[in-house]
Amino acid sequence: MGKCVNHPDRETSFMCSKHGIYLCEECLECRDPNIYCKFRSACPIWYEHKRRSRQERQKAALKGADTCRVTFQPEDKTVQVAPGSTLLEAAQQADVHINASCNGKGACGKCKLILESGDVEQDPSPLLTDQERENKYLLACRAKVKGDVAVSIPPEAVERKLKVAGMGDELTARFKGLVSQIEPMLKEIPLMLEPPSLDDSVSDLDRLNRGLKKTGCDVARLNVGLKVMRELSNAMRDENWKVKASVIRKKCSNEILKVAPGNGAEKSLGIAVDVGTTSIVVYLVDMMDGSIIAATSGHNRQAACGDDVINRMVCAEKNGVKKLSSMVLSTINNLIGEALDSAESDYRQIKNVVLSGNTTMTHLLLKIEPRYIRREPYIPTASEFPIFKAGEIGIKANPIAAVFIMPGPASYVGGDIVAGMVYSGLHREEPLTLFIDVGTNGEIVLGNSDWLMTAACSAGPAFEGGGIRWGMRAEEGAIEKISIDPATMEPSWQTVSDVAPRGICGSGMIDLISELLIKGIIDPSGKFKLDTAHPRMKQENNETAYILAPAEVTEMGEDIIFTETDINSLMMSKGAVYAGFTVLLNQAGLNFSMVDRLWISGGFGQYLDIDKAITIGLLPDIARDKFKYLGNSSIGGAYMALLSDAYRREAREISSSMTYIDFSSSSQFMDEYTSALFLPHTNIDEFPSVKLKMNQKNSL
Repeated sequence: MGKCVNHPDRETSFMCSKHGIYLCEECLECRDPNIYCKFRSACPIWYEHKRRSRQERQKAALKGADTCRVTFQPEDKTVQVAPGSTLLEAAQQADVHINASCNGKGACGKCKLILESGDVEQDPSPLLTDQERENKYLLACRAKVKGDVAVSIPPEAVERKLKVAGMGDELTARFKGLVSQIEPMLKEIPLMLEPPSLDDSVSDLDRLNRGLKKTGCDVARLNVGLKVMRELSNAMRDENWKVKASVIRKKCSNEILKVAPGNGAEKSLGIAVDVGTTSIVVYLVDMMDGSIIAATSGHNRQAACGDDVINRMVCAEKNGVKKLSSMVLSTINNLIGEALDSAESDYRQIKNVVLSGNTTMTHLLLKIEPRYIRREPYIPTASEFPIFKAGEIGIKANPIAAVFIMPGPASYVGGDIVAGMVYSGLHREEPLTLFIDVGTNGEIVLGNSDWLMTAACSAGPAFEGGGIRWGMRAEEGAIEKISIDPATMEPSWQTVSDVAPRGICGSGMIDLISELLIKGIIDPSGKFKLDTAHPRMKQENNETAYILAPAEVTEMGEDIIFTETDINSLMMSKGAVYAGFTVLLNQAGLNFSMVDRLWISGGFGQYLDIDKAITIGLLPDIARDKFKYLGNSSIGGAYMALLSDAYRREAREISSSMTYIDFSSSSQFMDEYTSALFLPHTNIDEFPSVKLKMNQKNSL
């Protein structure tokens, strides 16, 4: 923090590294916008300067010309924008979901639209095929409106139902037995108080405290606000001294949030939320018996600002934390609404909420600036949070509902991993265990009941479909399982919901690369060995590709292909995960042979084929009985913390006891990562079962 150079009375955190001066929010303007600056790529002042300049241009355009109407189909939404705005900006303004994995940089090719009418100015992009250009495809981030425009979202980009682990009846039934004693944060205590008399003339508040003390409530640490005190006298007399006190349990104190007349029992509900970077899962829970009465899931709408947390933080710096917060809150509240509708319940019945997410997601949800998470020395604003009220955050629940945020030990290992520890019980048992949450970040935990080490290896968004030509999330139509005939090289596949293919998801990509390697279609460096004249091969945009699904069977009428660039992206992602395993073990003086168990968490991990993941070098080649799927352990831990004060305390203890290993400046990690950029690895002896398969193939 420092004093603004123009307003010395104002404290500010915005510093111009080039000139060494501080600027308050009113003064955020780059002094040298046309001169090269080495600090610019990470300068919030520059981002704010560009944002304000863009807004000024748009305002000037609005004054000098008519606005442009942009209509999006099939949503049938229309929005007015200034001439020169991009279609991606228009979509975000209209709240139309468009997958923009790269946050509008024009690098991913995912934000495709079809021009139905009107005129736009397009920047050329090699990410569109000749056929797509003929069909009037364009990239939303590279198309600027010049007048009224109508566009449609192509079939392959339409948001569909997401396949999410942890939503089935079997898993929810297993969750129900995890907590034996229910201890909510916000407890409604019914009281029948003795009316006052000349012999018993204590104040209304003292009378309330006396009644609470009889129930076992610790009144010595009990606070009460002025609003409750103002309403207290009427509330106690309206139902002849029958009242219900809503008391919230906090870490160091308790608080009376409300005193209502009447002491009849009312249904009390709770919400457990897994705030994932890609998807969000919500469980609606009966706080009387812990039963899960509804479960919903959906895409995190922040994906319009990029697939990974780095892009989200950059977007927050450009467009403000408030925008990113509103996106995730909108997703959560819509899912809560769906759950309540299915249970025929009212949001005011929700009195307890637990949120589990990575550090960036938590900061953005709470409108806390996350920019320093991505700047050395990578420090979050907070790793542990007090108990909040739902009304303070904006969650669709009773405004006084207690909200517990799962704590996280570091910038890139967050509350979702701590929730996974609570759910898995790794820290309560002796066997040495490797825990991996396979996703964009690739968080890893190593340890047992005596110690815990953790790290994050940036696997990137490839496993979620980012940066892959036909990559997509595990939605309806995603190819999720693949096998290839060794004689004809013809693939057979299975899609989510058994509908026509629209793309390929993470588990399908791992299957595909494994099959391509073992069947001899690619070599260990990821290059194609199959002759380009083969009917399963083609050239597209001067790149060799394998045809996974021909145009006549796909929903879009286009070939679904897999290129060497796609293979390379997956190799980099799997290399980061395997290097993370190796370095974390080395830091503890261990190796894979000493690991007793390897647990895989996350929605993606549930659908992983272990053998094929080992074949490509994503997972270590150890005994298969050591592997175990946990499903969505983040929502599991959130559910347990929702019901139990003991598990909430345990979450704090886990977070504070973890030793975090930072890979960002580790030369050892880079060495291991480079070694892992091979199928399965530069040292094939680390993968004896894969070596055997490849030798058998070569001997045929």
